[in-house]
Amino acid sequence: MNTTLSLLKPTGHLTLGNLLGALRPMALAQDGSDCFYGVCDLHALTVAQDPARLRASVREVATLLLAAGLERSTLFIQSHVPSHSELAYLLESTAYVGELNRMIQFKEKGRGQPSTRASLFTYPTLMAADILLYRPTQVPVGEDQRQHVELTRDLAIRFNATYGPVFTVPELVRPALGARVMDLADPSSKMGKSHADGSGIIYLLDSPDVIRRKVARAVTDSDTGSDAVRRDPVNKPGVTNLIELLEAAGGSLESITTYGALKTATTEVVVELLRPLQVRYAELAQHPDHVQARYAAGAARCREVTAPVLLDAQAAMGIG
Repeated sequence: MNTTLSLLKPTGHLTLGNLLGALRPMALAQDGSDCFYGVCDLHALTVAQDPARLRASVREVATLLLAAGLERSTLFIQSHVPSHSELAYLLESTAYVGELNRMIQFKEKGRGQPSTRASLFTYPTLMAADILLYRPTQVPVGEDQRQHVELTRDLAIRFNATYGPVFTVPELVRPALGARVMDLADPSSKMGKSHADGSGIIYLLDSPDVIRRKVARAVTDSDTGSDAVRRDPVNKPGVTNLIELLEAAGGSLESITTYGALKTATTEVVVELLRPLQVRYAELAQHPDHVQARYAAGAARCREVTAPVLLDAQAAMGIG
């Protein structure tokens, strides 16, 4: 059986883009794969976090994963599986400063900043550990993470050549196609959970009234022609985004000829799409012990699955 691994960072609230582009494909992958889905709270520590807020965010994301239908997966909190951070240090001890210095995220967010945390520089080795511990043969990767996964391959190859064949070197593959949802207020930008201004972002726990206001204010254009409602990513990015959102959420463009009708239809399908998830989230929130038990069981399985890989790596390096 194939192994599928995906981790979500608990920084900001999950969005409609996360549901359509990630959570829905993750749920579909449960058929025919051994799925490990986690909340990567250690990754969140690469920048300053308020402890109480981070703890609440971890709980929210963990509950949303269950609410989104990932019941048949192994769910875990990254920090509850110590092999992730232990293997990360071993890989850090095989990585080169020059490699980490070339990572785009560090170059854009940390290099030259006096308050940059060392973990932002080294976290690609933690990401590599996240992957290599589960010995997947393939890793779906988008362009934004390709460099980090390529480093994972490089570290695995180097480790195996230096210490012996411990790691499976994963193949990079294109991820399963998920809907790409853009910001309603800025259709040139992806609907991301970390944006400071959430006016164009639909969060998974937004109420119907909030969703209605956000869609009503979505950017369109001044076109009033009979074919105004049409796909044209270059000249009509806002309208195109609404059309794609409408269809990705299960709606149809048939008979829609005005921007008002497009926004109304989009609002209706998004509200209905999120309704069962929000109902299930509310139910789970009333039973935190159930959520905690599911994640405790998932972490226990992860510890069991990853322990042999960590032990092999330690022994190969002479510390086991």
